[in-house]
Amino acid sequence: MKSNFINFFWDKTQLKLYSSRTLFIPQTNEMLISDIHLGKSEYFQSRGIPLTNNQDKANLKRIYESIDQLKPKKLVILGDLFHSQYSITEDLIKKLKKLSMYMKNRIELIVGNHDRGCFVKDIKYLKEKRSMNLIFTHEPIKFKEKNILNICGHYHPKLILKNKQDKLSFRCFALDKNKNTLFLPSYGDLTGGYLCTKEMKKWAIVSKDLIYEI
Repeated sequence: MKSNFINFFWDKTQLKLYSSRTLFIPQTNEMLISDIHLGKSEYFQSRGIPLTNNQDKANLKRIYESIDQLKPKKLVILGDLFHSQYSITEDLIKKLKKLSMYMKNRIELIVGNHDRGCFVKDIKYLKEKRSMNLIFTHEPIKFKEKNILNICGHYHPKLILKNKQDKLSFRCFALDKNKNTLFLPSYGDLTGGYLCTKEMKKWAIVSKDLIYEI
């Protein structure tokens, strides 16, 4: 049966993995996304590389659609909301303030390496966050508690599916069972990715309406 989400349980904590590249935690009503890289087109344009400006519009549109669908109490962004401090425009700041108002100022940003020097009023900036038996970070961290799951971004996980004729790359959610780490797919359209290792449990995002467990 085709579905746009998959249920995954960490102990008794339910995590819903969506084909919209979104993770939703019903117990706390938190919606998690990561690695949007807003302003990336402008950053490359400033360096003479011609790219269209449609990505930010598309990314923000999908965020609103996920908010309307899931109705979260809080939006948590696991880093790299921005691509660079040098690509932030007044228009982008206005759009993010509008998004913050839409979420009633309940947006938290776990600061990523690309967010340095970037600041938007009404968004709460954090280094990391604990929520039940979960730790939210941008990059994976080392910790000693066996029953805790680290949810992070940064690596833009992807996988390859192939047969005799085709070889296709897909974004994915990826679980490193040995390190209790769940990697979120990159949310931004204009992002690359790193191949997951064979040992990882993976959920491939085949389309905007279909996620598939590997």
